[in-house]
Amino acid sequence: MKYPVYLKREIEQNHYQVKVPDLPGCQLTADTVDQAFFAIKETIASHLSILAEYGETIPHGKSIEFYQQQITGNVIWTIVDLDITPYLGKSHKINVTLPELLIKQIDDRVSKSPEYKTRSGFIAQACINELTK
Repeated sequence: MKYPVYLKREIEQNHYQVKVPDLPGCQLTADTVDQAFFAIKETIASHLSILAEYGETIPHGKSIEFYQQQITGNVIWTIVDLDITPYLGKSHKINVTLPELLIKQIDDRVSKSPEYKTRSGFIAQACINELTK
């Protein structure tokens, strides 16, 4: 899942406020931009762990353009890409019937891309992508 993240310089406090608008309450402060970028992925992961622990839905990330008119001022935007499957709950085995050619195409993609570790992982990511539309 790709989450937009923004950094805003707090002049009086001499630090950056870092927020993930799709995850209310997911924020941190950092002294430098580098510290902020280093820490935000772990902060998002911790936030998603808490949501999963309480059985809450994992929010989908919107585009930066969606937030740019709402969040004004001198901000720095970035995208954090995070695998959310560990936060979606326990895995269950299901029986799926697919055409042979499609299975071969999936297996070929999985073998060539480190992003997908297994056929199931590929199918899960495809489902997540479709559900976020």
